[in-house]
Amino acid sequence: MMKRRNFLKRSLLVSGGALATGAFANGLNTTALAQDSAWTMPDEGATHAATWMAFGPSADVWGRKLLPVARENLASIAKAIAAHEPVKMLVREEEYDIAARLCGPSVTLVVQPIDDLWMRDTGPVFVKNQAAQVDAVGFNFNGWGDKQEHDDDAEVAGFIAKTVKTEFIETNLVLEGGGIEVDGEGTAIITESCVLNANRNPGLSKAECEKELSRLLGIRKVIWLPGIAGMDITDGHTDFYARFATPGVVVAGLDMDPESYDHAVTKRHLDILRQSTDVNGRKLDVVVMQGPSAVRRKYENKEFAAGYINFYVCNGAVIAPEFGDRTADNNALDILRDLFPGREIIQLNIDGIAAGGGGIHCTTQQQPA
Repeated sequence: MMKRRNFLKRSLLVSGGALATGAFANGLNTTALAQDSAWTMPDEGATHAATWMAFGPSADVWGRKLLPVARENLASIAKAIAAHEPVKMLVREEEYDIAARLCGPSVTLVVQPIDDLWMRDTGPVFVKNQAAQVDAVGFNFNGWGDKQEHDDDAEVAGFIAKTVKTEFIETNLVLEGGGIEVDGEGTAIITESCVLNANRNPGLSKAECEKELSRLLGIRKVIWLPGIAGMDITDGHTDFYARFATPGVVVAGLDMDPESYDHAVTKRHLDILRQSTDVNGRKLDVVVMQGPSAVRRKYENKEFAAGYINFYVCNGAVIAPEFGDRTADNNALDILRDLFPGREIIQLNIDGIAAGGGGIHCTTQQQPA
């Protein structure tokens, strides 16, 4: 039950010559080695200054049935986070009033053209330099490999960096925030199916990717998971498969449905993670979190993203989904309580967003303090 956005159901673009002028037409800027990196990507559990989101579902992409519930789900996520830290929500000018009504006064609305709601992928990846200054990396969002219109969303990372008055760090590397998971100490988990995909980075080798990520994010070790390409619009983002709870501790999804395309790949991921160590040589403690066996039927469809791994860690809380499977929902709740002691675990009904193939983590991007 870990299905996600099926690109066949979206506004497909004909790639044409787009990839030829992509990430590696001019080569990567890989002038710095890992130990010389000026930046580090903090763990999501580190203190945030704010969370960024986007009030971006449109009828063209979401359809008339899902549009209102997706908006309501976004608002409930934003309000849950806003009880713990500031939330800044991008919104189209013509939808400001409806966003204000749904989100309420606790969420700050920022007018900006946007194409969709997936801030994890369109927003900047925030990093800190050696003076603890927060900067922002732009990873050249290209609509998950030119699968969806993205002219406005391609400008989101730079706009947010300008809005928060921080340095905007550029690269030729193309990826999305959902494709990379870090522990804040220099270890990353990345899916090959996404970042090494020719629709993002044609000809990119693992070594080239690792060198550039060490320069940009201070990553010194990458644990590569195969993922699976072509089955959803993201080509298998990491944040639906495995997440760091703390350095050395990973919670990983397991799809128990033998008919699911994620069944074999999630089993393979568990094998890889259990054999892996982090940058400090610690063998990973892998906690398995199974998805629900069933979901509420009202919005169930072939794209429904029924996994618990796509939670979001904010100041003092973890915002997580529930799907109406009482046993599985409670199991996920218990696991998250064990993994994040001292944080409130808040489970939300996000059936509309899940029906659009995403989750809570996909809608957010943290700005470190």
